[in-house]
Amino acid sequence: MSEANDVLTIDIVSDVVCPWCYVGEKRLEAALSEEAGPVLVRWRPYQLDPTIPEAGLDRAEYMEKRFGKSGRLKSVHDNLTRLGAELGLPFAFDKIKRSPNTLDAHRLIRWAATAGAQTEVVDRLFQAFFVEGRDIGDRKVLVDIAGECGLDASEVEKALADGADTGVVRQEIEEAQAMGVSGVPFFIFGGRLGVPGAQEPSVLRNAIAQARAAMAEGAKEAAPSA
Repeated sequence: MSEANDVLTIDIVSDVVCPWCYVGEKRLEAALSEEAGPVLVRWRPYQLDPTIPEAGLDRAEYMEKRFGKSGRLKSVHDNLTRLGAELGLPFAFDKIKRSPNTLDAHRLIRWAATAGAQTEVVDRLFQAFFVEGRDIGDRKVLVDIAGECGLDASEVEKALADGADTGVVRQEIEEAQAMGVSGVPFFIFGGRLGVPGAQEPSVLRNAIAQARAAMAEGAKEAAPSA
């Protein structure tokens, strides 16, 4: 049986409207498929654009303001679509009609951790947005996803309406920024090794190995001498 201090914690700072975060999730899955030791994955909130209003914005207009009409956005989407196909992610950017504010989605992700369903909820949110084009700023959509993933939908609906954990989530986002996180995904292995970006599985496996070696060294130093 593994000791509690053998568990490698992997914190992932991300936003569920970030396509590279979806790519990063799948690349971490690939890296962990070869990992024998115990791992705890925790998802941490970040908002790429906290200024988006609660009701969201028209996607086409929003993206045109960000990328202009030069064709740069199409190039980005084409690249991600090709990459996604290699990873089994059928990106469908043309289905997305709203750019949502993701604060409520991050609240749901926080609650999912208590139910042991955090990664499942995160993955479902990514899929709902990038594959199905659903508005994940819509609380009805979030309640549906909560129920699909085994959470109590009525409790989630009430907590969303009551504003539960709004301040806590905002504080976590501020803490990530204070740590120097300015882009996502950002992986933190064992609370000590930071890796920015949706890196290849080989890079993530190397980071896992480094973090485990540091944990082992720390445990050796902490052990009482004979």
